[in-house]
Amino acid sequence: MKNILITGGAGFIGSHVCRKFTLKYPKYNIYNLDNLSYAGNLDNLRDIEKKKNYYFINETITNISALTDLFLKYNFDSVIHLAAESHVDRSIQNPFLFAKTNILGTINLINVANKCWEGNFDGKIFYHISTDEVYGSLKNEGLFSELSPYDPKSPYSASKASADHFVRAYGNTYKIPYIISNCSNNYGPNQHPEKLIPLCVTNILNKSSLPIYGNGENIRDWLYVEDHADAIDLIFHNGKIFETYNIGGLNEWKNIDLVKEICSQMDQKLGNKNYTSQKLIKFVKDRPGHDLRYAIDSNKLRTSLGWSPKYKFKDGISKTIDWYLKNNLWLKKYNK
Repeated sequence: MKNILITGGAGFIGSHVCRKFTLKYPKYNIYNLDNLSYAGNLDNLRDIEKKKNYYFINETITNISALTDLFLKYNFDSVIHLAAESHVDRSIQNPFLFAKTNILGTINLINVANKCWEGNFDGKIFYHISTDEVYGSLKNEGLFSELSPYDPKSPYSASKASADHFVRAYGNTYKIPYIISNCSNNYGPNQHPEKLIPLCVTNILNKSSLPIYGNGENIRDWLYVEDHADAIDLIFHNGKIFETYNIGGLNEWKNIDLVKEICSQMDQKLGNKNYTSQKLIKFVKDRPGHDLRYAIDSNKLRTSLGWSPKYKFKDGISKTIDWYLKNNLWLKKYNK
């Protein structure tokens, strides 16, 4: 029996992690803590909300007194920490919110865990989910490894880098058992419509413009969200304490090529024979400090724990598009 606190479990990645752990481990008690900000949506979890081992808690990681009460009440022995502000554009507009949630919220959470566990760390783990963006930007060659130096370029990535450092500092100072994983760009069902892939699907349906920053040459490594959830499951159960694992999808795509692929698949699925959605592509002013390329070396995770992504990108994109087309009401709720 485990009592696992999953923060941000009503969000995109968090909802897939909650579902996996709830269904795969019926003897675990899964506590989903989410403040239901604009990115949180309980519709993501309707299929498990009545499971006997799943519990939802409407709270924020910035409320330290509430966190303390919850740890004492439910006796959490594990934390999987996903709650974070994550959209780079929003971080440029409001960096203080990202500092409050991603930095101070993480400090609150690990500090409460440390105090409530009182040095009895047997069977305890604080698993912090981070991003490849903490490493900065790559040129046309090379990969980020667990040993890559931190060089964040946006308020978002700076806030996540700071959180990573605090988690490691607590491990070093207080010996609280932690694991960190840094992942590449996720995609799949339930992703907020402001993100590139669901935005393209929505705009193609509405025949609205498809905005692409700059010249579309920026490159991202794309990871299907269910592959990420599988990796989190594996790392949580078999990863080494005080270690970092990078999770990548081995799917590097230029933004312009990605959007064209979505257009092609959407036209095929919608039966557009005499019309191409690529006509909707519109290049817009580039984002300030826009990183050129991210790419993850997942060799450590592959060799030590045997993980590899199951989904090839075109298959994952097809499955993702199908989900959005079948769940148009979900999209409409977000886009009100």
